[in-house]
Order: sequence, then structure tokens, then C-alpha cells
Amino acid sequence: MTDGVGTTSGAARQGGEPEPTESLRTFGEIVKVFRKRALLTQEQFAPLVQYSVPTVASIEQGRRFPPLPFVERSEVALDAFGAIRAAAKHLSRRPGIASWFQQWAKLETEAISLYTYECRLIPGLLQSEEYARTLFLNQLPMLDDEQIERQLAARMDRQQLLRERTHTNYSFILEEHLFLRRTGGTQVTREAIDRVLGLAELRNVELQIMPQVRESHAGLDGPIQLLETPDHKWLGYSEGQKSGQLQADPAVVSVLQMRYARMRSQAHTPEDSVGLLQRMRGAL
Repeated sequence: MTDGVGTTSGAARQGGEPEPTESLRTFGEIVKVFRKRALLTQEQFAPLVQYSVPTVASIEQGRRFPPLPFVERSEVALDAFGAIRAAAKHLSRRPGIASWFQQWAKLETEAISLYTYECRLIPGLLQSEEYARTLFLNQLPMLDDEQIERQLAARMDRQQLLRERTHTNYSFILEEHLFLRRTGGTQVTREAIDRVLGLAELRNVELQIMPQVRESHAGLDGPIQLLETPDHKWLGYSEGQKSGQLQADPAVVSVLQMRYARMRSQAHTPEDSVGLLQRMRGAL
């Protein structure tokens, strides 16, 4: 499915979801020690790192993977002598994100361009909370409540990339039928469209909808994910039911780039795509 999971960003325990690790707990303790050294409560510390108090508490307890901005802001706010950055380098597993997706998820946090074509479901970076919850509730094998909440938290954390990495160029091409399916029902679909429309307003996000009726289509082989690293190297990623593969071969990546470029010309323009989604929402 995409974004690392049976539903785009985390697999069940049976399907390979990483469990909380000692490194996460250690990282949380380090942050807590430096926070207390600075004589700050969690309530005082949260605004300094621009995260909520519950998020700070979850990270300190080792229950949530710290986003990169949290690491950097904590290091600066607590004058931690590089200790927080150093501890973050040893966080090798992310609860709620499947093991096969973690390498790509890390690359996403550093990418200067990220392109996504999706024909199966709304990509994880664009999902509303209730849409994502619907996907997790329908996942097989079934997840328990704790697994769902952990994966949902990981999904929402990952979405912060769109707003925090303002210099990263994000391009999304989505099939029109993803919104016509009405996954989760009318209200969930309405909120999902609102979420996508809201993110499409960001200057670093380009959204295009592929028409449901299209006689020629360059993406018939399936979803495409591409990213450009800070040193301008392009990589691709493909994912199956319970596996994912990083594509580093320049020849393979070139083909994916060629197909994505063709789809950009085949899909609606960003302006027309927004208009289409607005009309679809109005018809719900």
C-alpha cells in the first residue's frame, strides 16, 4: 500500500511494525534531563519546540519518535552540548512505521523534492486523521486500539514535513477515483477532501488530479515515489503488500522520472484539480 504499510504508514505487529525501543526511551530521558536542568516544565518547554505538551510528554516517555524539527529545537532551546542531536542519530526504529519503509521515511525528512503518484489511496502525507483511522480500522490482520493510536500518531507526525520543510518541493498526482470511492463514508470523504485542499494551498505543494476517464496513461504500472536528496541525487521507491524497495539504479529512476513527467502533462492542471475537488465536495 504506500508509505510503509498496509495502509500507508505503519504495519501491524504481525506485519512488521517496530516496537518501542530502548533507544527511544533513552532519547526521551536525555531530553527530560536537559529540560529539568533548564528549570523548564513540559508546559514551558512545549512552546519553545513548537509542539504540544502531550507530544513532548510522549517523546520523553519514549512512546513517540521525535520529528527532526523537535530534535533541532530541543538542542537549541536546552543548550544541550550536542547531546540531543547525538542521541537522535541512534534512533533506528520508528514505532508505527513499518521496518521496510523507515529508510525512505528518513530520506523524506532531508529531501529537497518529493514526487508522489498514487492510484490506491490518498497518500499518507495528505490524509486527514479520520481517513487514516478508517484505513487502520479496516486493516487485516486487525489492529488493537493501541496499535491504531500508535500508527495514527506516526502518520500525523510525518505530515508535519509539508509545513516545516517549506523549501522542499512536493508534487502529488492522485487518481480522481480515490475521492469517488468515499472510503469511510460521506463525512470522512468530505474531511479528506478538505484536508487535501488545505494542503494544496501551501506554496511548496503542487496537486494534480488524474481524470477518471483517460485514454492514455503513463502510470498504469502502479504508484510512483521519487525524491531528490540534498546532493541532487534522485531515488525511487516502490511498495507491495508487505514489502518496500528503494530504487537507486539511475536507469530505473530515469524511467520513473519519465513516466511521472508524462503524467504531469496528462493530469488536470493544479488550478483545475482544485476546482474539481471543490465541485466533488459540493456534490457530497
